[in-house]
Amino acid sequence: MASCAFAQEQVSFFFDSDKFVLKKEELTKLNNWLTANKEVKVVGVYGFCDEVGTVGYNDTLAKKRIDYVFNIIKNKVKIREDFKTRSFGKLHALSPIKAENRKVTLYYILPSDFVNEEKIIATNQEVQAEKEKPKIKFPDVYVYQNPDGSTSSIKIDTVFMRKVSVASVGEKLKLESMNFYVDTFAIMPQSRPVMFELLTVMQNCPDLKIQIQGHICCVTKDFRDLSTQRAKAIYKFLEFNGISKSRMTFVGFGSTKPLFAIPEKDETEREANRRVEIEIIAN
Repeated sequence: MASCAFAQEQVSFFFDSDKFVLKKEELTKLNNWLTANKEVKVVGVYGFCDEVGTVGYNDTLAKKRIDYVFNIIKNKVKIREDFKTRSFGKLHALSPIKAENRKVTLYYILPSDFVNEEKIIATNQEVQAEKEKPKIKFPDVYVYQNPDGSTSSIKIDTVFMRKVSVASVGEKLKLESMNFYVDTFAIMPQSRPVMFELLTVMQNCPDLKIQIQGHICCVTKDFRDLSTQRAKAIYKFLEFNGISKSRMTFVGFGSTKPLFAIPEKDETEREANRRVEIEIIAN
């Protein structure tokens, strides 16, 4: 992850070859960092490997290193809820010196910059996208054919599509303004733009694979399985418009993964829990 114009900080901890547990001096370094930085917020945890071994093996090793460090820091500093973990194996060695690539890097912000957190994250994502992905020019209008053969157009959001196109594996993005009629999986007309935005990015990013995840609010049990049916409705829309089944799955979590405790305090919390997200499986 690249640094940006805002005050995002970073610190790295290094591993011995083929190990995912920090050696004594690096563990001491991590604990000292935690003691000195109790008030910071971690916004990203990235793992790296050297070029020794297969890509698959290195990706697994890097992920183990991420998990090891995260388990040490998780109850000792603030961590952004949607923090990203990413492993870099053989294809992503950054230095010709192998030992410099066997590391986990924490990206964090200081308390004085909490007010700019979203701007820091957004700016950093743009910088990362410029470095890692070729820029795709998405249309801001989607033209589609009606059953009678005529065509219609709908305005769509290129910002959302770009976010999806550069998202990391494991990252989740909420489909904003994705609304259904009460107690049904019928999609409301005002939600059509986000459907076409998702379709457009799937059409323009052939390596993109996603899982569509449905969530409900208000009740502790999804008796009618609405969360699954709503996720499936989006899946069927994409399938109908030519997206291969091999690139997407759907699942309903009911109310098992709420952002706010149930029962929610107000409509803002209910709306936050009542959501559809996509998780990036491959990109």
